[in-house]
Amino acid sequence: MRYHNITKDDMLNGTGLRVVLWVSGCTHGCKGCQNPITWDINDGLPFDSSAKEEIFAELKKDYIEGITLSGGDPLHPANRTEIGALIEEIKATFPNKNIWLYTGFSWEDIRTLIFIPFVDVIVDGKFQIELLNNQLHWKGSSNQNVIDVKKSLSHNKLMLIQNIE
Repeated sequence: MRYHNITKDDMLNGTGLRVVLWVSGCTHGCKGCQNPITWDINDGLPFDSSAKEEIFAELKKDYIEGITLSGGDPLHPANRTEIGALIEEIKATFPNKNIWLYTGFSWEDIRTLIFIPFVDVIVDGKFQIELLNNQLHWKGSSNQNVIDVKKSLSHNKLMLIQNIE
């Protein structure tokens, strides 16, 4: 897995102050994407032990609410094994921190991945420029969903985070 950046003290990609990992690789090619530089799966830096240590050092801080995985697409097929292992390790090491994940894949396409139960919130769906709405919280276009993963899995149906729009 490769990545482009680790953002610290981020307030735009989930609740509270967060650390954000911007992963390389996306096959969706959404028109108007805010981050097309991350599309190439071979671009960026190798995600190595020093990158993981940098993230974990941030997550140790009391005021950091959690981590957001974005990109690119963390769920690009070439990223899934490593991103899944990272998600599981973060949840085991920092059980009180929340994990947000942005993906262009739909909930129906990803809900059965083995590591999904360790994620707290997923923002799913391809960005659609014709549905752009700058008034939406945590998503760019109105077709995307901000999903409460635990509720969705326990109710076996899509459950959205409420009171965010």
